[in-house]
Amino acid sequence: MAKTRQSVKTAPASANPILEVWPEYKKTGSEELRNQLMEHYLQLVKYNAERIYSKLPDEVDIDDLMSAGIFGLMDAIDAFDLERGVKFETYCAPRIRGAILDELRSMDWVPRLVRSRSSQVEQARRSLQMENGRAPTDDELCQKMGVSDDEYAKIRKDAGAVGVVSLSRKWFETDSNKDVREIDVLKDAKQVNPFKAVQKRDLKDLITKGLSRAERLIVILYYYEEMTMKEIGVTLDLSESRVSQMHSSILARLKAQLQHRSTDLQEEAR
Repeated sequence: MAKTRQSVKTAPASANPILEVWPEYKKTGSEELRNQLMEHYLQLVKYNAERIYSKLPDEVDIDDLMSAGIFGLMDAIDAFDLERGVKFETYCAPRIRGAILDELRSMDWVPRLVRSRSSQVEQARRSLQMENGRAPTDDELCQKMGVSDDEYAKIRKDAGAVGVVSLSRKWFETDSNKDVREIDVLKDAKQVNPFKAVQKRDLKDLITKGLSRAERLIVILYYYEEMTMKEIGVTLDLSESRVSQMHSSILARLKAQLQHRSTDLQEEAR
């Protein structure tokens, strides 16, 4: 008697089982399903926290960043819209990073570390500058602080950290109804001081008066354009030694002119 074989069909396994959890969670809002999603995407929190942590000083605890990132992930899961057709990984990354950065701002890590790290480097820099009469090199600072090159680089990085301050924050109170805010006292580095600009122009005219074209160019290129003697020589088609010789001659003549002017002023004052 022939036996009939009955084929049993099984449903194909989903290539990504987590995709089946999303519709059910959005439908029921089950806490169990949300925990399943949280566990699955926890690696995204760890990845973003470690990337931010790698740029921060050692005093920052990565567990604090992870905790903040988990809250960001939770908010992203609740707000995610399946109908938009966007991958959740792409959607949640900015929310996780934003939650971590908000936590850093609230902890106020950066400003305290700026003061601490900057103070260490600045004290060593001032001490060496007083001893040697010049700006110290990085190697000299390493020796002065008693740290290795890698540790010094880390301290420099920590000292270069930047704090985030709201421009609308109150800077100080006034008697009037309008308080002075940060944006009101923010210095515009691009703005030109007209008094200094005129003063600089007059000084340039004074020191270049009576000089030949080549001598005038040497003064302008060296003191205003901050070019080297060699670069000036290439520009003017002169040797470096010739430029140096002309520069010394110009300084001697300017010194004599200033002494003569000082003598005249003293005689006028008598």
